[in-house]
Amino acid sequence: STLPIALKGHDVAGQAQTGTGKTAAFLIAAYQRVLTKSGGDTDVEDGKQKQPKVFILAPTRELAMQIASDAEVLGKHTGLKIALAYGGTGYEQQRRTIESGIDVLIGTPGRIIDYFKQGVFKLDQVQVAILDEADRMFDLGFIKDIRYLLRRLPQPDQRLNMLFSATLSQKVMELAYEHMNEPDLIRIEPDKMTADRVRQAIFFPSNEDKMPLLVGLIREMGVGRIMVFVNMK
Repeated sequence: STLPIALKGHDVAGQAQTGTGKTAAFLIAAYQRVLTKSGGDTDVEDGKQKQPKVFILAPTRELAMQIASDAEVLGKHTGLKIALAYGGTGYEQQRRTIESGIDVLIGTPGRIIDYFKQGVFKLDQVQVAILDEADRMFDLGFIKDIRYLLRRLPQPDQRLNMLFSATLSQKVMELAYEHMNEPDLIRIEPDKMTADRVRQAIFFPSNEDKMPLLVGLIREMGVGRIMVFVNMK
């Protein structure tokens, strides 16, 4: 649903879960836009540093790395250069890659702002702006950083904008309407949220009760494989 709209140059705000193909859709639309507008010419002009034309923000380094991996595969024959910027490791290496001149910048808000304020790259040549898992960025407290960056892009009607979120809540839609150009709303509802034989349960412990509860649940489950997802490493 997203791809035909984006390929026509219209902004998209999509409600989409993981596994709906949104990454491929927004990357294909972004590549098409950049390659069409530049005529396939992605070389540096007049010896100046090549600046990002596609700007993709994600809430976590893991998601940023996955998007970059998909971008490499889909863009293998485009000649477009991709760079990652995320916190934790690789500060100087990431910086050098971006300074060497890139077409696609993918990253998390904190590290992106760090480099931007140091003048490592500019945002005035961005043709496509993408926010992935926007609701997670709200949850992680990135909204001020996101607004800071979006305000430094060309005007919304001078770029293609795509936003994806598991929920199109009021705060996500406010962000969309403030920084996008009359986006089309797309809702991709999964056929089935829970598999037939999966039992779900939710607990609301206080912070100090979280670890005892987790240990108790693991003991109760006994032998078997257990996967625990956490917000911070």
